[in-house]
Amino acid sequence: MNALLRATGMHRAYGPTPALRGVDLEVGEGEIVAVTGPSGCGKSTLLHCLAGILRPDSGEVRYRGEDLTLWTEAARSRLRRTEFGVLFQFGQLVPELTAAENVALPLLLAGATRRAARRSATLWLGRFGVGELADELPGAMSGGQQQRCAVARALVTEPQVLFADEPTGALDVLTGEQVLTEIVYVARERGMSVLLVTHEAQIAAYADREIVLRDGVVDASGLGIGASA
Repeated sequence: MNALLRATGMHRAYGPTPALRGVDLEVGEGEIVAVTGPSGCGKSTLLHCLAGILRPDSGEVRYRGEDLTLWTEAARSRLRRTEFGVLFQFGQLVPELTAAENVALPLLLAGATRRAARRSATLWLGRFGVGELADELPGAMSGGQQQRCAVARALVTEPQVLFADEPTGALDVLTGEQVLTEIVYVARERGMSVLLVTHEAQIAAYADREIVLRDGVVDASGLGIGASA
């Protein structure tokens, strides 16, 4: 399988505290990879560096062969609006915008018309079971409803790679399984790669492969664990 995304020798620290210490990682085209490990081991930092949100202190992050660490912040932001989708642990919806406006926002920033963006947003909200909330503000929704809207927003641009940081953290078990099943279906349907950060074994089981991170280092004994979804 061709590597779509590759990190090599990646280090990242917060002041004197190291978060990543020489991480090497590959994600193939259409592959679903789970990153697991104890709290504070660097999982979210790894995801943010791979998605271009953070710049590593050293090492490379290559997407389709290009080193993203050399790109400007503006260029990395454009990539996240087009080919990367990012799903944060707590959704991070814009509170002043309705569900449909939140989901349509990446399309509008990429130059879509309001009508086309609204149409796509409504379709994706319906796909994740919250279509009836299209005109509701986040404050009127439950945490689970907000997270499903956030999933729709992350997928509305039909990205090549989805970065999902604890995507079911705000969901009950049944809803979490429904959302993960739909994400996996979308990934298989569209050949989308997924990097899934989780501390839950039942969520990691949806991945093709599991990578265990401990103290900012990939645990070689955990490579390759995981079942095909």
